[in-house]
Amino acid sequence: MKVSSVEEIKRLDSIAVEKYGIDHLLLMENAGNAVYSVIQKELGVFGKKFVIIAGTGNNGGDALVVARKLNSGGASVRAFVVGDPAKFSGPALKNYDIALKIGLVSGTIKENEDLEEFRSSLSWCDAVVDGLFGTGLSGDITGIPRAVIEETNLAKKPVFSVDIPSGIGGNDGKVHGSAVQACCTVTFGLPKLGNLLYPGYKYGGKLYVSHISFPQELYDSDEIKVEINEPPELPPRVPWGHKGTFGKLLVVAGARNYYGAPYFSSLSFLKAGGGYSRLAAPKSIIPFIASKASEVVYLPMEENENGALSSSNKKKILELIQQLEIDFVILGPGVSLDNEAQSLIRDLIAEADVPAIVDGDGLTALSADVSLLKSRKKPTILTPHSGEMARIMNMSISEVESKRIDTVRMAAENLKSYVVLKGAHSIVAYPDGKEFINMSGNSGMATAGSGDVLTGTVAAMMGLGLEPGEALRTGVFLHGLSGDLVAAKKGEDGMTAEDILQNLPEAVKLFRDNHKNVLKNYMPEII
Repeated sequence: MKVSSVEEIKRLDSIAVEKYGIDHLLLMENAGNAVYSVIQKELGVFGKKFVIIAGTGNNGGDALVVARKLNSGGASVRAFVVGDPAKFSGPALKNYDIALKIGLVSGTIKENEDLEEFRSSLSWCDAVVDGLFGTGLSGDITGIPRAVIEETNLAKKPVFSVDIPSGIGGNDGKVHGSAVQACCTVTFGLPKLGNLLYPGYKYGGKLYVSHISFPQELYDSDEIKVEINEPPELPPRVPWGHKGTFGKLLVVAGARNYYGAPYFSSLSFLKAGGGYSRLAAPKSIIPFIASKASEVVYLPMEENENGALSSSNKKKILELIQQLEIDFVILGPGVSLDNEAQSLIRDLIAEADVPAIVDGDGLTALSADVSLLKSRKKPTILTPHSGEMARIMNMSISEVESKRIDTVRMAAENLKSYVVLKGAHSIVAYPDGKEFINMSGNSGMATAGSGDVLTGTVAAMMGLGLEPGEALRTGVFLHGLSGDLVAAKKGEDGMTAEDILQNLPEAVKLFRDNHKNVLKNYMPEII
C-alpha cells in the first residue's frame, strides 16, 4: 500500500476534481461516510451520544458530515465549532449550514468561557469525533485549540479522528504542541506519513483507510515512492539442497570485549534459514563464541595489542572470499573503534567483490570515507540507527530524527546503496528512491545485539534467493515479527537479542505458512 505526503495527497485531490470531475462536496461526503462506517463497526450508533469537534477547514467539514450521519442513524449529537464559523468556505460551509438547520451545532468555542459547555458535553457523551485539524497543520497548536485537545484527552472517551489526530504533523508524525489521543483514525485516499511514523502512529489508534472514490490509478501512482513494507513470499527451499545452496556467508566482526555482535550476526543467519556461516574474528575471542554457537565455522584472525582485528588480515580475508566462494559478507559488527580494525573494514568495503552488509562499527569506519562505496561493483546494504546515520550523512541526530523519510532516501540515492534506518517503524530505502515503512516490531527490541540479529537475518534472505532490496525488506520485517512473537509470549520488558534470535525459526515458518494473513495483521484496514 502506498503512503503519501501531505503535498502528494493534495495533488491527487486536485486531479480527482479537475481531471475526473469528482466534486469536493462528493469527496467530503465520502469521507464522512467512511468515518461513520468505522464508528458503526467499532462502537455502534443508535442510541449513542457524540460530541463533534469541528475546525473551520475541510477537516471540520468532514466532521460535520459525520455529525449529520450519526444523527440520521439515531444518535444524539452535539457539534462544537472551534474558531469563527465565518471562515468556513466551499463544501465545508455547505455542511456547516446543513448542520445548523438540523440543529446539530451546540455552539462555537472562541474564548476560555466557551469551554464550560464543551466540558459538560464531554462528560455527557459516549464518544468524540475529532475534526479540529487535518494534515495541513502549520506550527504548534496553542490557545483555545490546544485547550480543546487537552480537555478531550482528559475526558478519556473514545475518540475517532478524521484523517489524522489533531496536532500530529501529516509529514513527520510529530506532536505539534499537543495532540488528540484517538482510539481509531480514518484517513482518506492513502495513509499519510504522519499516520505511520511515530509518535503519530501511537496517537492514531487503529488505522482505517478509505479511498473516497479516487480512481485506482491515482493511489497506485508511480510518482508516490513510499509504501508500507509488504515483503514478498519466500522462495521455496530446494528439497535436495545442501548448506551451500542456501548461501555462504562470511562475517568479519568482533574484538576483545565484543563477543555479542559476532555471535548474533553469524548465528542469526542460520536461525533465519541461511546455509553456511563463517566468522572471521580475533583468534582470542573465538573459543568463547564457539562455546555458544558451535554451528558456525570459525576463521581465527590476527589481532593487535588492543584485541582488535589487525589490518594485516586484509589479504587473507580477500583470498578466503574467493577460495571459499563466499556469496556475501557482513562487515563491522563489534570490531571496535580501533584504528587498525577501522582501516581494515574500509579496505574490505572497497575491495570485497561480493554483496556486502555494513553494520555497527563498520558504519563508523565507512563514515570516515563514504566515497569508498563508489568503487564497489556489487550491491551494498547499510543498516544504521539514527546516530550512525548522522555520522554517515554528516548531520545531527536531531536532524535525522526530524526528517527520517527524507534522510534515508537521500542516503540511499547518494551512496548508491540499500539502506534501512533502524528505529520504531524502520524505513528501508532503495537507490532508485523507493521507500518502505516497516510495521513489525516493538519497543522491547531496543536492546543490545538486536541490530546484529537483524544483520544476519537480512543475509539469510539473500541466501534463500531474494535480491538485496527484497532481502533487506524481508529481513527487517521478519526481525520485527520475531520480536513481536517474543512480546506475545514474554512481554516487551526484559526482551533480549537472544530471545529474538531464538524465535527467528518460528517467525520464518509463520511467514511462509501464512504470508497473506501475517502481512494483513500489520496493514491498515481498507473500508
